[in-house]
Amino acid sequence: MRLIRLLKKDLAMEASTWVDSRLITLEQASAICRLYGIDYDTIRHHSGAYRVLVVLGFLFIWLSLITLIGANWDTIPRAARMVGLLVLTAGTHGVATHLHLSGKARPAVALFLLGNLFYGASIVLIAQIYHLGEHIPDGVFVWALGSLPFAVVLCNAWLALLSGLLALTWFVLEFRTEFLSATFFVSAFPLFLVAESYVMAKGRASPLLFLVFVASLVLWFETALALLWADGGGGLEYTSEHAFVAAALFILAYAVGRWLDMQESAKVRDHGTVLSLWTLRVALLSLIVLSFDAPWEWVLSADWDHQTSMWIIIAAVVAAALRIGWKSANRWLLFGMTVGSGATMIAVVATSTGDAAVYFQVLANVMLVVTGIGLIFRGTVSGISHLYFLGVATVLLTAFVRYIDLLGDYVDSAILFIALAGVLLGSAWYWKRRRGNEAGR
Repeated sequence: MRLIRLLKKDLAMEASTWVDSRLITLEQASAICRLYGIDYDTIRHHSGAYRVLVVLGFLFIWLSLITLIGANWDTIPRAARMVGLLVLTAGTHGVATHLHLSGKARPAVALFLLGNLFYGASIVLIAQIYHLGEHIPDGVFVWALGSLPFAVVLCNAWLALLSGLLALTWFVLEFRTEFLSATFFVSAFPLFLVAESYVMAKGRASPLLFLVFVASLVLWFETALALLWADGGGGLEYTSEHAFVAAALFILAYAVGRWLDMQESAKVRDHGTVLSLWTLRVALLSLIVLSFDAPWEWVLSADWDHQTSMWIIIAAVVAAALRIGWKSANRWLLFGMTVGSGATMIAVVATSTGDAAVYFQVLANVMLVVTGIGLIFRGTVSGISHLYFLGVATVLLTAFVRYIDLLGDYVDSAILFIALAGVLLGSAWYWKRRRGNEAGR
């Protein structure tokens, strides 16, 4: 039996290698494994954990070498430093290229990752040797741009993820130093988005790369609006209009996630599930932030200098969300999110006094509790544990936040805590009873 299990595991690993080499698709690999009673997804997830450990191992190798070099940096001649860095970077990439051409895709990718780390360290150290400028974002951008071709040519999610994270780091540093050029930003940052899209379309499914891509796309869109709305009087800034546009973008992201979840491709469905789940999580975190009065006071005191264009953008984004997600099973939830968010936005814009912040704060707290109870009920009835525990976490976090920042007096808080305790205990009893009934069938 043990031999059979090993043979099945070897078959699944070989199928994974064929997918990496683009000899077969992910769906074909799953079909081949099903013929022999193998759960390809389980093996693939175990393989993913193995790859994470390998990547972390190479990361610590890089850190150890950089630490060792840094400790003796001043004692090494300048020419030797330069040659050593070039040899280390080029040599690592050369060995990785040889492994790739030999058909050893996995160790090649690991060495390419290590080589990209050496490449980034070389940029920093060579700039230090020759005193090449002090604008740090330039070095990060060169690092991100240098790692991008390897991700595209190899069509590897890990390499694309490294390049995407570096691009995000460059963007944040550039924005914080207020040197962000409109032309450079519009032309340069989308290059990484296009590359990530290509890798996701041609390569294997990578939920982490997909989330980085979505976050980068939202950040790029919001910053493009900041460039459009800039008055030319200084650096860029995100205004209250951006918060409303972000809410509409989250509705669109949820609709896209539900639409992707209905497609035939297993890779596309994985991305849809991840997008829907994380959209929900971010929405809940946003509601927790909005359960305090400070965010509401900020938006209520806003000037709304770009209100017309804001409403046009929101209307277009929401219309696209309803068009994309209306055929999904959650279309009424999507419709409710749209109506609720739209009504809240209109009420905020129509209210000109910050004294009304407490009413919106109470509304956010009610929405938190209702959403938490809804997730608990949905998870209990459908048997989806992650929805159940997300609802429980929402209720508990709401109670904790309200304990730290009381809405009213102690009697009101005690009533709230008793109500939440009843919800949790009732849900636990129903969950146990449902599981017991299913086990007895």
